[in-house]
Amino acid sequence: MKRFIKENTSFKITVVNGKKNPNGVIDCRNGHEIGDTYHCEYGCPAEFCQKSMLKVFPIMEAARADGNLINLGGDSPTSIKFCCPDGVVTFRLEVIKKHERTTKKSPDCSVP
Repeated sequence: MKRFIKENTSFKITVVNGKKNPNGVIDCRNGHEIGDTYHCEYGCPAEFCQKSMLKVFPIMEAARADGNLINLGGDSPTSIKFCCPDGVVTFRLEVIKKHERTTKKSPDCSVP
C-alpha cells in the first residue's frame, strides 16, 4: 500500500473503563482491557473494535478539520470520552496535531 497524503493529525485511543462481569473482566466481545492503547492517523488501528470505529470516525473527522471537541462534549479541545455502541467499553480519544513542516520553495526556473 502506498500512501500519497502526509497526515497532519494522529490519534491515540485508550480504554479507560468498562462494565465488568462477575469474574472482574470487561465483558467486551473484542477483549478490550483498561489501559489498552491504539494509535492511528487515517485508517483503523489494528485490533480496534470495528463497531466502535464507526462511532469515533466522525469525531476524528471533526478533529482533522480543526474542530473543538468541547463542542461535542469533550474534556478539552483535543480530548473526548466515548462509549462503544454496545455500552460496555469507555474510550478516550486524544488528538495529536503534527507540526507542519515548512518547506522552502524552489526558485522558479521558467524563462520569462
